[in-house]
Amino acid sequence: MGRCFKRFSFNSIVIASDRHRKSLMPLDNPCASNDPPSPCVGICVINPQTQLCDGCLRTLDEIAAWWDYDPTQKYAVLAELEGRLARIVDGTFFD
Repeated sequence: MGRCFKRFSFNSIVIASDRHRKSLMPLDNPCASNDPPSPCVGICVINPQTQLCDGCLRTLDEIAAWWDYDPTQKYAVLAELEGRLARIVDGTFFD
């Protein structure tokens, strides 16, 4: 499977140099519109307390498997990230 190099943030999705990338992607690209972008933001540090990446809040297993996940699995991880962030912010992550 090919890789989509899109960046994800909790507020918006940013696609860097989209115009250039479109000219390089074939029409049968497996990273078509239904494949969500990786939530990686380039801050790849596993927090020893949470065991989550400080940048994207994924577990090591989720990070390692991301490119093998189908779109449904990726959307499930993205939905879980919202909940993780809320629990970390409100202090209930370790409850």
